[in-house]
Amino acid sequence: MPPWFHEPGHGSPGGNLYNISADLSRCDELITPACIKALYHVPLGNKAHPGNTLGIFEDGDFYAQEDLNLFFSNFTPYIPNGTHPTLDSIDGGYAPVNLSEAGGESSLDLQLTYPLIWPQGVTLFQTDDINYSSSNLTNSTGFYNSWLDAIDGSYCTYSAFGETGNLPIDPVYPDPLPGGYKGTLNCGTYEPTNVMSISYSQQEISVPANYQRRQCNEFMKLALQGHTIVFSSGDTGVAGRAADPRPNGCLGPNHTIFNPRWPDSCPYVTVVGATKVYPGKTVFEPESVANDLAGAPYKTAYSSGGGFSNIFPIPEFQKTAVNTYFELHDPGYAYYSGDEPLGANGGLYNRSGRGYPDVSANGDNMAVYVGGKATREGGTSASTPIFASIITRINEERLAIGKTPVGWINPVLYSHPEVLNDITNGTNPGCGTQGFGAVPGWDPSSGLGTPHYPRMLELFLSLP
Repeated sequence: MPPWFHEPGHGSPGGNLYNISADLSRCDELITPACIKALYHVPLGNKAHPGNTLGIFEDGDFYAQEDLNLFFSNFTPYIPNGTHPTLDSIDGGYAPVNLSEAGGESSLDLQLTYPLIWPQGVTLFQTDDINYSSSNLTNSTGFYNSWLDAIDGSYCTYSAFGETGNLPIDPVYPDPLPGGYKGTLNCGTYEPTNVMSISYSQQEISVPANYQRRQCNEFMKLALQGHTIVFSSGDTGVAGRAADPRPNGCLGPNHTIFNPRWPDSCPYVTVVGATKVYPGKTVFEPESVANDLAGAPYKTAYSSGGGFSNIFPIPEFQKTAVNTYFELHDPGYAYYSGDEPLGANGGLYNRSGRGYPDVSANGDNMAVYVGGKATREGGTSASTPIFASIITRINEERLAIGKTPVGWINPVLYSHPEVLNDITNGTNPGCGTQGFGAVPGWDPSSGLGTPHYPRMLELFLSLP
């Protein structure tokens, strides 16, 4: 799979840092489960409703059980070795794999999720056969439709915006390539979980606008049916991944225009940016937006993604927050609006587009095991399953008192930003700029802020 299809962890050696697994004074060096629980005031779980597993989407990246066992033994001995997700194999997706084939994304997702939700379980939506989920083996540029087909059979033939079903840019099953999945396309094979965490995203420029609009309609349907869909905001600030013909990941003839992400721009998904405990800080102090230079500590530079859509307008639930941001904290860049051409007026971003992220969580210096080795990983791939896990815990408490899952949470969060920890420090640079800065209130680098589990729980338990 091309590298821009997901937000992989940025690995760096872990060394002897695992000796500090329960030492909260050193969370600026390594984020362990104990650090996450302290940051967001999350107690150990004690409930396990059978219908409340957390869904994790994977495509082209695989976990090894040995890595999970090493992680449980070193960090969460209350979770038994052998604990593993329930596999929903979509169109030939498979897992687990041998240690030599283990990937950083799957390891990160599962090793962050289990400590927060245990004894609840995980459903793994492992999607696409090896041809479509591996890099350069096909010309497919479409994404998510195989998964959406599998969890909602009606989507396979759904018509919207001049499109019906999948397009030629999507994976085709039976797969005619050698070694491919020879079964028919999975349609309605599996049930969607109450919360679904997806750490893979692209740029809006990657696929046609109507492809995204039809897909966004499906996210709306799922959200209104009671499902919470959580996406990562990306790891390249206001830019995209560097690739021809955009060597710095930015748009326009001079590669200076900000490059928004899909499906982050869909208002029916909850987008999670990344924060960091900066060196010398503790989990008892405010976090900052994750922003690391190349080599410190990862091989490539990394900054939490954020910006404004070129396709979807500002949704009603977000208007007050976005307007307040522009009124009190204008970033000072030239902009274009609405139907104006990309880059009109010398603009770097679309002032009237849907803003993201919606929220944030820690996404730097995460303790993981990959391929049998201790390492550190980072990215909004980390912050996304953390936030999704907290919503799963809230659903568990609601189910215990006879209420339904929370479903589409964006309107509630924007109406009650006080249940989140506001982030006011840091930027998400890209395209030759410092990007957008974190400020009081919502901003396009940290969203509304990071979770505060007790306040969020109290709010959501009070709702019908």
